[in-house]
Amino acid sequence: MKNEQSNRSARTRGGVAIRGALLALAILGAGAAIAHGDVTPQAVDTHELKALGAEWRTQNPYRDGGEKAIAVKIGTSAFNQNCARCHGLEAISGGIAPDLRRLDRDCVDIAAADKKLACYVETDQYFLASIRRGKVRNGAVYMPPFEGVLNQEAMWSIKAYLETRRTNE
Repeated sequence: MKNEQSNRSARTRGGVAIRGALLALAILGAGAAIAHGDVTPQAVDTHELKALGAEWRTQNPYRDGGEKAIAVKIGTSAFNQNCARCHGLEAISGGIAPDLRRLDRDCVDIAAADKKLACYVETDQYFLASIRRGKVRNGAVYMPPFEGVLNQEAMWSIKAYLETRRTNE
């Protein structure tokens, strides 16, 4: 009798553990769905910036120059409205999505100016492709596409902001 009760008790504990694990997985899965499923991208007011035109730039036009400060201001707001939910406040990721402060860290220490510029341009193109088309793997949306919601000026403004947040950690 004691042995039968002991076995029944062990099965109950095992069942509770399995149900708890399944519940935890369901909550995590729901969190991922909530993080991406109900997001409404927010339009960004870029009227203070000169229009870049219909042709997409291959590198960040706000990296240097007179509009950089305005672009960073707009990019800060745009990032907070559209990106911080996954990529973290002030671009400090909490682990859901990549830490964008490290996006072009490999370029920083390149000594040769032409190679450094080429590195930044390559990173700019990766950034632009990611923000325009989003990230989908195996049918799961990891990042929604923002083309059609954000204009080119807004996207490059976000990149200008991220460059002010750069870290080599």
